Amino acid sequence: MRARKPVHPPRKNIIRWLLIGGLGAAVCGALWLLMVKRPAAPQTTRAETVGPTVRPEAEVFAQYAGSVNCRECHADAYQHWSASNHGLAERPPRDELDASAFEPARTFAHGTQKTEVRQREGRREVVTLGFGGKVEPYAVERVIGHDPLRQFLVAAPGGRLQTLEASYDPHKNEWFDVYGNEDRQPGEWGHWTGQGMNWNAMCASCHNTRVRKNYDEATNAYRTTMAEATVSCESCHGPMKAHVDWRRQYPGSTAADPTVKKLSRDQVFDACGTCHARRSELTGDFHPSEKFTDHHTVTLVDDTDTYFADGQVSGENYEYGSFLGSKMHATGVRCTDCHDPHRAQPRLPGNALCMTCHAGTVPAGITKIPAALDAVAHSHHKAESPGAQCTNCHMPVTTYMQRDPRHDHGFTIPDPLLTKTHAIPNACNRCHADKDADWSLAAVEQWYGPKMDRPTRHRAQAVAAARKGDATARDPLLAIAQDPSSPYWQASAAQLLTEWVTEPQVTSVLLKQTQDPSPLVRATAARTLEPVLGGRPDARAAVSKLLDDGDRSVRVAAAWTLRDSLVPGTRPDAELRHFIAINADQPTGQMQAAAFDMARQDPRAAVEHLRRAIAWDPNSPPIRHELAVALSTIGDSAGALEQIEATVRLEPKNAEYRYKLALACNEIGRLDRTVAELQTAVALDPQHARAWYNLGLARNSLGQTEPALQALSRGEAVAPRDPRLPYARATILARAGRTAEARRAAQRALEIAPGYPEAREFLEQIGP
Repeated sequence: MRARKPVHPPRKNIIRWLLIGGLGAAVCGALWLLMVKRPAAPQTTRAETVGPTVRPEAEVFAQYAGSVNCRECHADAYQHWSASNHGLAERPPRDELDASAFEPARTFAHGTQKTEVRQREGRREVVTLGFGGKVEPYAVERVIGHDPLRQFLVAAPGGRLQTLEASYDPHKNEWFDVYGNEDRQPGEWGHWTGQGMNWNAMCASCHNTRVRKNYDEATNAYRTTMAEATVSCESCHGPMKAHVDWRRQYPGSTAADPTVKKLSRDQVFDACGTCHARRSELTGDFHPSEKFTDHHTVTLVDDTDTYFADGQVSGENYEYGSFLGSKMHATGVRCTDCHDPHRAQPRLPGNALCMTCHAGTVPAGITKIPAALDAVAHSHHKAESPGAQCTNCHMPVTTYMQRDPRHDHGFTIPDPLLTKTHAIPNACNRCHADKDADWSLAAVEQWYGPKMDRPTRHRAQAVAAARKGDATARDPLLAIAQDPSSPYWQASAAQLLTEWVTEPQVTSVLLKQTQDPSPLVRATAARTLEPVLGGRPDARAAVSKLLDDGDRSVRVAAAWTLRDSLVPGTRPDAELRHFIAINADQPTGQMQAAAFDMARQDPRAAVEHLRRAIAWDPNSPPIRHELAVALSTIGDSAGALEQIEATVRLEPKNAEYRYKLALACNEIGRLDRTVAELQTAVALDPQHARAWYNLGLARNSLGQTEPALQALSRGEAVAPRDPRLPYARATILARAGRTAEARRAAQRALEIAPGYPEAREFLEQIGP
């Protein structure tokens, strides 16, 4: 399985991307510091002291019969499964499948490197750049994946298997690099020798059955085990030994087996989703019949480029999340309505599958019958042409890993206007690459008229605006957050409202979301409310109630938000620590551990976690940024400056990092460089209100009164609801003897925040 490059999220999402809360900023002296020491919070008491239950492997695995025992009664299903991508998800090398890949020996080039594949003395070997920066032969232990490409596992120290980037295309009998010509090097997280291509963490759980990763952080080693290699029958049906034993005890019985409980449609969907989703692990121990949200959190449309603003896939997002936000899911469609689970293929070819429902009738379980339509007339393309195929318009293909074309399961509607305004791809121009978006827009407006101005367009426009920090996004996002038709999009809107979370109307909506029927919405609200807990006791109380939620993802989200006040030994504390531990073998997991330690007033422990994360991923700007924060907290200004400078070198066009570099320079008294870096920050991101604020203060410290006032005014235009900006302007005006202007500025601060004590005291001092 290919490991993605580390995601480097933008300013507003660096911490939330990790399912961790913000390491906020506060005013200290003139400038906002890198890190604020959180005030001690009241401990959140809970009577129960029961932590997560992880049953012993021997007990768990004893409940599994193995796929071979299914064959005697389910011969047809077994035959289809055994030849499918599920049945061949992971396996030992086999002559009939792998001989052509290694014989004859051959060499292929990728980037500046060359890799040789061969068979020698009974071993299948890949000779490539590997550990220690040496070109050496590595023996293939296992094959992972089947069609359209195969990857290969080799052994490494510490119980590891690593996934080679050298991969094989069985259709073309051709070797290639899944990273194309990226030319990754040893020492990088995403190189095949790094943690990003570690099978134990990144691949095993979805390519095998009931995997226990068994990572030991103290020794940085694995003891990974599983119930059965590959995606077996029991990966989807759950442990079946009791069923096999019952059938053998009563071979002629026509009675229903009392040991078997049929999975509901939603339980099947969750079982599919646990592997077909971009998600984070909460437990590391899902099995069918349990809820997805008790074991995972799904990646949403947020302010990163993981998805396009309309919900189309951008990064490697698999299918579950996109489908969860689709209209198809909202009407009751589930995976097995379209896919034969044993063949792992669509049930019918082409439009015949879509017309199963869109001819006006639907299978059982689907709650809403769509209007009958003529596919050719609807598409405005000739029958049998590519443009008349439903999936080409509503499930466009993106190719991952160089050779793996996948259909988008968001079932989005092509909209060339979004291409023009927000660079969101549309299916029309994917096919008609020789035409521009104006051509496509004219065509769809002629065909569909006012129907093009649909709610999904407005939703995408709101998301795109929010990603730019545009204040006009707030109200439409509030509307989406309160629309119960799609919990997925409600939760996405809640995340995107982080920019405005301190505003009473936004806080009020998020508080209501903590009582939403959807665990996805409740969990997201719990995380998003974190910045207001200090000043809103009702918000802290609402999140505290979620510590007893019936859904684990909600409890963990609430525990994370309240991590500074959890009582050790209680269930919330134990579940959160288990979540952190299960992810501790990745850089993001070490960042989570660091953020937990920071909240618990242990920055030195946080520093150690972050140093380990950097050792695994030295080229990740967010990790170095957080290490700079931690070092600043323990008083290591020089170390903080070194790390933030490294961060800026890695991502020089990130305005937030430039802003933090300015603050670090200020801490060591380099005011001239502070101003220069703040100027760069606002040039990169004119919407960065904090940078404008600090630029105003820094210029004032240099005696540059007018430039200081100009910077503060720019900040006010960007953040008109922040009273600190007009208050700062008032103090500068007063020192310049411009009392009337100073009074008006302070009054403006009070208009924004009537209880703002500094502005009120200021007005009392300068008089009427």
